[in-house]
Amino acid sequence: MPRNRVPSPQTMRILRALAAEPARWRYGYELGTETGLKAGSLYPILVRLADRGLLEASWEESPPQGRPARHLYRLTPDGQELAAAAAPARPARARRRIPQPDGA
Repeated sequence: MPRNRVPSPQTMRILRALAAEPARWRYGYELGTETGLKAGSLYPILVRLADRGLLEASWEESPPQGRPARHLYRLTPDGQELAAAAAPARPARARRRIPQPDGA
């Protein structure tokens, strides 16, 4: 049974970061730095999103010598739809009335 819960604020930060450039592959460390999430929160969210088909995950093909391959992530079309649908609509700015001096 699919879940229809509203994504958590942490999940939304990740979705927004990925939605900014949906075609670009991103590293987990880069996403953690951008969103301010620590690894203990970030990676479980990335795994859940990938398990639900909202993210593509891939291993880095040619890591520099001496460094292990890293996971790369990007939104799937379904993930892009969720990011767009869950993004809060920006309310129109309320116009503030500027008080005028009594003599005006």
